[in-house]
This record gives sequence, C-alpha cells and structure tokens, in this order.
Amino acid sequence: MNVLVINSGSSSIKYQLIDMRSESVLCSGAVERIGEAMGSVTHKIAPGSPNEDKISLAEPIADHEAGMHIVIGLITDATRGVVKSMDEIKAIGHRIVQGGDVFNASCVVDDRVVDELTKLIPLGPVHNPGHLAGIRVARQLFPKVPQVTVFDTVFHQTMPARAYMYALPYELYEELKVRRYGFHGTSHAYVTKEAARFLGKSVDEVNLITVHLGNGSSMCAVQGGKSVDTTMGLTPLEGLIMGTRCGDADLAIYPLLGAAKGLSIEEINDLTNKQSGFKGICGMNDMRDIHEAVAKGDARAKLALDMFGYRNRKYIGSYLAVLGRVDAVVFTAGIGENDPVARELSCRGLTHLGIKLDHDRNMAPERGARDIAASGLPVRVLVIPTNEELEIARQTVSVLQAS
Repeated sequence: MNVLVINSGSSSIKYQLIDMRSESVLCSGAVERIGEAMGSVTHKIAPGSPNEDKISLAEPIADHEAGMHIVIGLITDATRGVVKSMDEIKAIGHRIVQGGDVFNASCVVDDRVVDELTKLIPLGPVHNPGHLAGIRVARQLFPKVPQVTVFDTVFHQTMPARAYMYALPYELYEELKVRRYGFHGTSHAYVTKEAARFLGKSVDEVNLITVHLGNGSSMCAVQGGKSVDTTMGLTPLEGLIMGTRCGDADLAIYPLLGAAKGLSIEEINDLTNKQSGFKGICGMNDMRDIHEAVAKGDARAKLALDMFGYRNRKYIGSYLAVLGRVDAVVFTAGIGENDPVARELSCRGLTHLGIKLDHDRNMAPERGARDIAASGLPVRVLVIPTNEELEIARQTVSVLQAS
C-alpha cells in the first residue's frame, strides 16, 4: 500500500510517498516559493539510499494546485517515476499543525473536517490555511483516494487541565479556547513508541522525557506512553529557546515594546517568532554556525548556547518532578540527533538526578537508535531518530483499517 504524506504550508508543499509494505520511502521532495516570481522544486527518488536520484526544478508555481500537478508528474514520470500511475497511490495523509481541542484523534477527511479546520484558523493562522489548501487540491486531484488528517496537537490531548490551562480569566478558555495545545506531537508519539521498543517495554509502561531539538524545539513529559505536559503552548512560540523563537518570555514585553519602540502587535509577533531565539541573541540561527563562532571566541554565540542548555536543563528537571519515575530522556530531531554538544549542555550537572552522559558514547558519530548514558544510573539517555512522515503514514493506515 502506497501512502502519500503531504505537509502543505502557506507557500510550500513537502511530501513523501511511502511503500507501507516495507515502510520504505519511494520518493520525497518539496515545492517551495509557491506564488512568488520563481518557485523551486526538489524531488528525491529513493532518498538516503545508495541509489538516490535528485531532480531540481526552478519555475513559476502559481498556486498549490500547480504545485501538486508538478509533484504528481514527478512521481508518475514515464522514465524516472516511482509508480506507473496515480492509481497506485492508495491513501493520502495530511499533516495538520493545529487541531485545537476539536480533534482528539486522526480522522478521515470529509466536509465536516474541512469546516472544523477552517474554524480553527484563528488558533493556527500561520499553518492551517496552507494545510487547507493542500487538502482542497488533494481532494480535487484524488477524488476516490481516502485521505486522513494527522494532527500535531493530538498526542498532547491527554494532558490534564492542570497542565494545559493558563491562569487567565476562565472566560478566555470558554470563548476563545485559549489554552496550551503543544506541537511536534507526531514526533513525540513516534519516538515514544521507538524508545519503548528500544527499552524492551510496552508503550503504556514507559515514562519518558522526549526532547525534540531542531530549529523549532519542544519537550514532552510522557507518562505511561501518554503526554502529560509539553513546553509549547497555544502556539509553537512558548517553551525552549529555538532558532528564531524566544520561547518562554514575560507577556508584559508586548506592551513595553509597543510603548517604547512603537511596534504593532503584528510586528512584536514577528519579532518574537522570527527575529528572536538564537538569531536574536547572536545573529545566527544555525547551530553549526553558532558552534564555529563559539570556537572563535564569540561571546554572544557562547551566551546563546549557555541559555539554550540552561533552559533545556530547567525543563528536564521540572519534568522529572512531574513524572517521578523516568525511564529515559530521549533526544531527537536535527539538533537532538546530531549535536553531541547540545545534548551534553542539556544534561550537564544532572548526575544527582540520575542523568549523566557517557562522553565517548555521546561523541561517537553514530546513527540510529542508541543509548548514550553513563552506566550505573537509573535514567537512560537515548538518541532516537524521528520520522514524522512515517508516523503520519502509519496513523493514516490505522485510521483507514478501523473505518
């Protein structure tokens, strides 16, 4: 069964075609700069394998429909296509960032789902319009193919009210649904299951702190395989320090900046989401550049790293308190999987809490799931590569088999 996974943004479409018999990726790619003067397409056949073949295109892409036609053309190309026709695509899974508290499970796409997602645009103004455009086009081009929405927020729907509520007037929750939703749910769900398998436990008996570190970062307290707290909030802005997002910050910064700098709410929102984090502290948002700058003695780059490690350690400590017993701290995503310095900074000084890295294991240039903890301590420290697209495809198949 071939499942097409689509992550559609406001000006982009990212996709993977996965053969679920072997869970192998037949092709993947990205259509970017949709609606601009010149768009770009990157398409990889058998990505990550010795036979990987890459196609790059540059051409105007008017809208999402035009972008999807390009994707379908590449997938079914007579010479380099991975399937002979669209009929070989048996299901489509859509990544949806914001499902609010309306959706507590992945579900088959129908008109009601589209209507509910439209109503949720105020909670996800950056992501949901693009997701809806992708769904609309996919339903037009694949009218007979079942389609499923998989939500970043669903994994966190198990949080208790004491964790997801803000101490604001309760009417704001009742009227506007202002609460913590959490994100990166497909990643946290995937690595939770993979960590349980690695530890030789069933999912419902593991307590984990899952640490998704990338340009966007979040942490999740997992109790009995379920999310009970997470660092991101109403939007992906809250929590850890990220590439361009500030993470936790006093809400009174907004009126202060408005009065002192004459900034509008929209400008302050842009500043905290796109000009802050690593970029705001040291002018760089790529961790590799920051490490190079630290090696050259850049004080602000070092400050950014110190702040990053401190914030991560603070949350790990708080989640240890929330969970009581912790089987493992699990690092994942681009930085979490590939940056030993980031992992070391995140765990530094936690030996008294049962967490310590083995230096050689942490520094080893390995790939795949692995344990990098020092021996003899109660909490394991794992590195588990995430695979959000595979998790979306698995959930798509599961929903369709149950329907």
